[in-house]
Amino acid sequence: MKNTVVVGAQWGDEGKAKITDILARKADMIIRYQGGCNAGHTVVANNITYKFHLVPSGVLYGNKTCFIGAGTVIYPKAFKDEITELMAQGVNLSGLKISPLASITMPYHIELDGYKENNDNCKIGTTKKGIGPTYTDKYARIGLKIQDLYSTDTLGEKIENILSVKNRELASHNLKQYTKDEMLSLCNEYAELFRPYVCFDWQNLLFENKDKTILFEGAQGVMLDIDYGTYPFVTSSNPIGGGAAVGSGFGPKMIDEVIGVAKAYVTRVGEGPFVSELNDETGNLIREIGHEFGTTTGRPRRTGWFDAVTMKYAALIGGLTSLAITKLDVFDKFEEINVCVAYKDTRNGQIYDYYPTDVFMHKYLEPVYETYKGWMKDLSEIKTYEDLPYETKVYLNRLEELVGLPVSIVSVGPDREQTIYKAEYLKEIFSESLNSLNG
Repeated sequence: MKNTVVVGAQWGDEGKAKITDILARKADMIIRYQGGCNAGHTVVANNITYKFHLVPSGVLYGNKTCFIGAGTVIYPKAFKDEITELMAQGVNLSGLKISPLASITMPYHIELDGYKENNDNCKIGTTKKGIGPTYTDKYARIGLKIQDLYSTDTLGEKIENILSVKNRELASHNLKQYTKDEMLSLCNEYAELFRPYVCFDWQNLLFENKDKTILFEGAQGVMLDIDYGTYPFVTSSNPIGGGAAVGSGFGPKMIDEVIGVAKAYVTRVGEGPFVSELNDETGNLIREIGHEFGTTTGRPRRTGWFDAVTMKYAALIGGLTSLAITKLDVFDKFEEINVCVAYKDTRNGQIYDYYPTDVFMHKYLEPVYETYKGWMKDLSEIKTYEDLPYETKVYLNRLEELVGLPVSIVSVGPDREQTIYKAEYLKEIFSESLNSLNG
């Protein structure tokens, strides 16, 4: 297998964890390169459901090196909860490593995020996990990195400098302020929590793996990218394929493939434009069949038809080389399926076949649809692309034409076995028995 980046090609929640989990079987090293515990990845293996927020989902294989890169932000409490649950499920974490350059989400980041999200003037639909404020402090150069926890000579001075800024901000919102002693105590707890996993010789780790197979795992989705997404309704990092080079420590020449994971429809959590959104019985039906409720927040996701306009844009700026289409089975009982192929401006009738990046004009846009006949068959037991119903292949072929990318993987259920490999190189990689796949 070539070095591959797995990215969300929509607004997150596309099923990246399952694809990452499957591809991780043939990788030597799996790197989570951006985001934090605002991500929610679910993997079903051997009839057990595993939920990931920050730990790379490839950790299920036990013999892999799983690296949380410098581009991530880590909330210690959430990290502790996650590893505790995984260990209780029997997951071997001996291969888990953390970059000392990763940033730390502090309690005041959570408080500030919650305050802003509860303020209508600032609300953008975040998960209130402190991600934005952590990245803000990182770029303002007043954040803490994992390595700072072990720099006893300078930690106290850094905390004093940070508190001189943060306490003023906290006070302005009538939020709890922190003393130096409180912060030092917290940092001592965090140092012990991370100690078994921090990889201070991470450069050697990367050198040792540079000639091996590497899988880069992103969080959120391309349309939530801080630079190219539906700004300001975005995350605070770069989920796009190019972000893997920045957040991992490997240069762009190390990347061979970028697989964009997309649902056969579209979902979104939080605020922001969504031209093909369905606020009707069909939207509710997709939500119920697809179990579209957030892994991290439990919030019901907004649902809509597949948006080829957005996807074509995502393919460009995300650097995608192929698509993995998930949750195709959600449409098993749909007589008709729509695909958004263009936008129409209700003010002047202009048709857009490209994605307008001024998101505040999207309220004037309505979707232009093509309608396809549903297959009205259960896809969950189908193992090969050739055995898919004719109507299913017509639908997938049209998505390929509209987006300009081949579909390499099709998912027809949550389990590892419910995966169809269309690309020849993937067929060869996964030619072993299904029992071996579950091993």
